[in-house]
Amino acid sequence: MPLLVVTTSPRVAPGLLSGRAWAALGSGRVLTGSGDHPLLPYLAEEDIPVEVVTPDPAALAREGRDGTVVWLAAQDGDEQLMRAIGHAALGMDDPPVIELVPGSYDLPGARLLDLVAVMDRLRRSCPWDAEQTHESLLPYLLEESYEVMETIEDGDHAALREELGDLLLQVVFHARLAQERSSEDGGFDVDDVAAGIVDKLVRRHPHVFADTVVEGAEDVSANWDAIKAAERAAKGWESVLDGVPMGQPALSLVSGLQSRAERSGVPDSLGRAVGQGIGRELFDLVRRARAAGIDPEAELRAAARAYRDRVHAWERSEGRPQQ
Repeated sequence: MPLLVVTTSPRVAPGLLSGRAWAALGSGRVLTGSGDHPLLPYLAEEDIPVEVVTPDPAALAREGRDGTVVWLAAQDGDEQLMRAIGHAALGMDDPPVIELVPGSYDLPGARLLDLVAVMDRLRRSCPWDAEQTHESLLPYLLEESYEVMETIEDGDHAALREELGDLLLQVVFHARLAQERSSEDGGFDVDDVAAGIVDKLVRRHPHVFADTVVEGAEDVSANWDAIKAAERAAKGWESVLDGVPMGQPALSLVSGLQSRAERSGVPDSLGRAVGQGIGRELFDLVRRARAAGIDPEAELRAAARAYRDRVHAWERSEGRPQQ
């Protein structure tokens, strides 16, 4: 006779169970240690009685040996209890068959629901999080973005996971702040953010989500530019440069302005002899780098890292303490 352990995901609506789980729950005596388990009302609707008990690993192992018993696990999985039941079963001459029956599974992205829930609780219960604004969070948004860049440039893939999480937190945090405003005042929530980017990706990839035919990456880029131009016109933007964020680092800014202008047919002559002195030389250097297929921002950052490494090596050779 088996001991059936039914597990469920807290990220899936409690009434949505696999057929195998429903069959298991109707096959024998059902026990749980969670009196507030969200599945209980649904089992009551199906006339499946559930006994809320204090977990006793040895007793559960014995019951599973003598007859079919179903343990409805808490939504955290009752991991310690499962270990204790297994240990108790190993000490029996005739141990029960212990079978795990997943009632629901997390879909990819399900843990994002946990992040939204944690952020909501922090906003309500943490004094620091409660007083933040979009403006006060700006330094963290920039810092986390640069830390993601650094891990990628260093090839530190293990650290990249953590840094992406920190950056994702900023997105969810800003969405949580916006949720507190009315829709008339520009309010939205994280689902609106996700819906917006999903709609945009579908719209800008008609070769994937519609019947547009492309021959390669160049056709994709051309379609992308045409669709973005239509989106800018719909927003009432008058210049091809509208929408380029002027607050970004100068090399990236100049490169973005030049790229947008060139794709839109702006004459090359307008990009020559811009500014004065060093500014003019830097502007022209960006243009020359782009003409050579080089990202000027990435090149300068690589040079900065090389300089950093040289200074570190010199400090080590001179026996100087690194500050």
